[in-house]
Amino acid sequence: MKLRRSVIVIGGGFGGLAVVKALRKAPVHVTLLDRSNHFLFQPLLYQVAMAGLSPAEVATPIRSVLRGQENARVLLAEVTSVDLVAKKVHTRECPPLDFEFLVLAPGAQNSYFGHDEWARVAPGLKDLDDAVEIRRRVLLAFEAAEREGDPERQRRHLTFVVIGGGPTGVELAGAIAELATFVLSRDFRSIRPDATRVVLVEGGERILAGFDADLSAKATASLKAMGVDVRTHTRVTSIDAHGAVCGDERIEASTVLWAAGVKAASLGGTLGVPLDRAGRILVREDCSIPGHSDVFCLGDAAAFVPAGETAALPGVSPVAMQQGRFVARQIARTIDEKPRETFRYVDKGIMATIGRSRAVARIGRLRLSGFLAWAAWLLLHIVYLIDFRNRIVVLLDWAWSYFTYQRGSRLITGHRLDAGTPESIRPPGPGP
Repeated sequence: MKLRRSVIVIGGGFGGLAVVKALRKAPVHVTLLDRSNHFLFQPLLYQVAMAGLSPAEVATPIRSVLRGQENARVLLAEVTSVDLVAKKVHTRECPPLDFEFLVLAPGAQNSYFGHDEWARVAPGLKDLDDAVEIRRRVLLAFEAAEREGDPERQRRHLTFVVIGGGPTGVELAGAIAELATFVLSRDFRSIRPDATRVVLVEGGERILAGFDADLSAKATASLKAMGVDVRTHTRVTSIDAHGAVCGDERIEASTVLWAAGVKAASLGGTLGVPLDRAGRILVREDCSIPGHSDVFCLGDAAAFVPAGETAALPGVSPVAMQQGRFVARQIARTIDEKPRETFRYVDKGIMATIGRSRAVARIGRLRLSGFLAWAAWLLLHIVYLIDFRNRIVVLLDWAWSYFTYQRGSRLITGHRLDAGTPESIRPPGPGP
C-alpha cells in the first residue's frame, strides 16, 4: 500500500491512540509524539497512589501497543510549538516534522485556580509521577505517626485533606480511609484506625456533581460510613506544608491532596487559536480547528459543544476515544474526497468507586450503587485495559486485596528531600 499522506498525532492517551489504531488501514504514515513512552490507564491511577497497584499494572509501553501497525511510528519527544501555517511541529529532540494532517490530543494538567504555589504542597493526580509521589507522602505520613510520641503531632500526621469532590477526590478519600482501617492498622503498633482522619472538601453543593443527586447522596453516605468527613459548600483559601484553611477553619494536616480542577495542556495556548475559559481549543462540528481544516483537536484539550447544547463535552476517556475514531474516519474521508461528518457523542454512562464493594454508576437509564456498581466498575475497567497481561495481573491483584485486605505495592521510593514534601514526614537519610 502506498503511503500518500503524513499524519502527526500529539499525545498517546486514550484519544491519540484511538486515532492511530483507527488509521491502521488508511493510506497514511502516522507519527505519534509523546514525552512519555507509555499509555496510562488514568481511571486506575488512584490505585497506584493508594498502594493498591504498581505503576506497571496501569501503564503499557506505547511501542508494544502499536507493534503490529506498520504505518505507525512512535517518537519520544516533547512538542515545544506548532506552526499551523507552515504545517510543522517543533520538538526539543527532533528536527521540525512536516504534516499534512495534525491531531492534537495533549491531554490536561492540574489547575490550582491561580494559586500555582499550592502545587508543591498539595500534589494533584495526573500521571505516574504524581501517583508515586502521593503514595510516598501518604505512606511517609503513617511512618511519621508511628514514631511520634506527641499526640498532637501524631494527629496531624494522621489527618489527610483531599480537596475536590469529583470522582478523583472521592476515590482518593475512600481509598485512604480503607488503607488506614483495613491495611496499615495491622502493620503498625502505635496507630489506631479511629485516629486517622480523612477530610473531603468540595466547594459546590454536593460531591460528584456530574451524577444524579440520589447517587451523589449515596456516595456521601458511603464515605461517611467509612469515616470520611465530607464538607460541601466549603472553599479552600490557603494551603501550606502544615495544612489548609477550609472555610472558617484551619485543618492541621501533614498531607493535602489536590483533586479540585484541571485545565487543558499548555500547548493549545501557543497556537493563536480561540480558547475557552479552561484553556481548551474551540473546535468545529468535525473536531477540526476553525481556519485549519487539516488540524484536529480532541479529548481534554478540546472544547466541543454539541448542537443545541451550551456546555462542552466532559474531559473523560469515552469522549476522547470516540472522538479519536471519528477523527481518523474524517482523515480517511478527506483523502477519499468525501464530505466530512458531524461528531455525535454516545453517552455510555459514568462511574465512580468509593471503596471496597462501594461505587455508584449511571449506565443509560440504569442507576446502580453499592456492590453491583462496584462489580460493574471492576468489569468495565478490566475490559478497557489495553494489554492482556495487565488485565490478568490487575484482576489477580484485586482478588487478592479483596479477600485478604492486603496491598502489595506499599513501597516508599525516592529518598531525595523534595522541597514540596513537608519536613515533618520526610524520609530519614541525607539530602541531595
